[in-house]
Amino acid sequence: MKAVVQRVSNASVNIPLENYSAKIGRGMLILLGINIGDTNDDVNYIADKCSRLRIFEDSEGKMNISVKDIDGEVLIISQFTLYGETAKGNRPSFIEAAKSDDAIPHYENFIERMKNNLGDDKVKCGIFGAMMDVSLINSGPVTIIVEGKKNK
Repeated sequence: MKAVVQRVSNASVNIPLENYSAKIGRGMLILLGINIGDTNDDVNYIADKCSRLRIFEDSEGKMNISVKDIDGEVLIISQFTLYGETAKGNRPSFIEAAKSDDAIPHYENFIERMKNNLGDDKVKCGIFGAMMDVSLINSGPVTIIVEGKKNK
C-alpha cells in the first residue's frame, strides 16, 4: 500500500457522472494506491501513520504537529496509478495494482480507520474507480510518500 500525502490549504473532488463532490479546508489530500496482497494490517499501518504524520507547523515554524492537532480535514482519493510500472516502454503497466474485488474493501476500511482516528466529520473521499476531477492548493508545498512495510 502506498499513500501520497499532500498538505493542503484546501482540496476538492468533483465527479460529474455521479453528481458527486466533496471538499475540505486545511488538512491533507491522500492519494491511496492498493497493491496486490495488501492486508488489513497494511490498511491500519498506513491510516495510522497518515493520521499521526507531523507535517504541520508548530508555533516555532517547525513541522511538528499532525492533522488531528490542527483539527484539520482529510480528502482520500483512490489512485491505482501509483503502482504504474514504467521500466519497460512508455506505456505504464498496472499489474502490481490490486484488482477492484480486493482493493475496494481495503479502500473502504482505510476511510473507516481514518474516520476512527480523526472523526467522521473530518474525512471526505472520492468514489473508487470513478473518473474524478481533483483540485488542491498544496501548502508549502509539502508532499510525503508513505509506504507499507513490505514496500520498503
